[in-house]
Amino acid sequence: MGGDHGPGVIVPAALGALAQFSDLNVTLVGDETVLAAELARHPAVDEGRLRVVHASQCVEMDELPSQALRGKKDSSMRRAIDLVKAGDAAACVSAGNTGALMATGRFVLKMLSGVDRPAIAAPLPCTNGHVYVLDLGANVASTAEQLLQFALMGSVLATAVDGLERPRVGLLNIGAEEIKGNDLVKDTARLLSNSDLNYAGYVEGDGIFKGHADVIVCDGFVGNVALKSSEGVAQMIGQFLRDEFQRNILTRVAGLIAMPVLRALRSRIDPREYNGASLLGLRGIVVKSHGSADETAFRRAIGVALAEARMDVPNLITARIESLLAHKDAV
Repeated sequence: MGGDHGPGVIVPAALGALAQFSDLNVTLVGDETVLAAELARHPAVDEGRLRVVHASQCVEMDELPSQALRGKKDSSMRRAIDLVKAGDAAACVSAGNTGALMATGRFVLKMLSGVDRPAIAAPLPCTNGHVYVLDLGANVASTAEQLLQFALMGSVLATAVDGLERPRVGLLNIGAEEIKGNDLVKDTARLLSNSDLNYAGYVEGDGIFKGHADVIVCDGFVGNVALKSSEGVAQMIGQFLRDEFQRNILTRVAGLIAMPVLRALRSRIDPREYNGASLLGLRGIVVKSHGSADETAFRRAIGVALAEARMDVPNLITARIESLLAHKDAV
């Protein structure tokens, strides 16, 4: 029921995902009257793989997480996460209030053993595919030990979803030299160097998009600024291109000639294809879709959740943490 578009986007996206993934079953959680009306607009629904669970409340996009947690126990968000807790769903996907989703997920599902705080991780496009960046805003401040945990969780995610045996883990910093960075970054670098992760060293901001690592770690404040900055730059470049190709008749003709290249470029950097941020560290799978996601973008977020469910990412993270702790004890 959340996000900028609600069931008008969520329902057709879910039906599209059902058509795309043969091993997927979907539970739509929300106002059953509203959902029934939206489903009626799509007559070719496979009712054997789709069900509706009624929820009488909805968390507003500007609602305080504490208020949502205490006062919205029958919200669509809470009921969806309850289904994961009960084992009736393998994952929850929401385009709703990020703070409320994080707070509710942490309260209902609890944290994995050995993980202090959850982290938001998402893929960003780079020259050789994509790179996972975390934390993207769940924690404004973090300790070096917590950043190590984020690195471990991101490494597990890259292995599970992309099949990378030894993902390269980079630490976001203001320079690549060892003398650069604040105390938090330097302390984290020492921990990463002493771990059994495939630590690739410091990565500067431009290195995110140059493919210098498969996983890049930072605190949530820095990560969110980097994410929003990259989104703004992409939008600006897109607007500049549109302006230039519309400047006169010659540029319009040039635009038509260049259209195949422009379409290929758009497919490579289309933010919809990178929608779906994982809330790592919880005892269950929760994926956050961008609130403004359209049908294509939300279907992508469902695909992310399905990939994590297939590989049982939370249990993989638990096993990896146990290995890390054993390595530390041995050292």
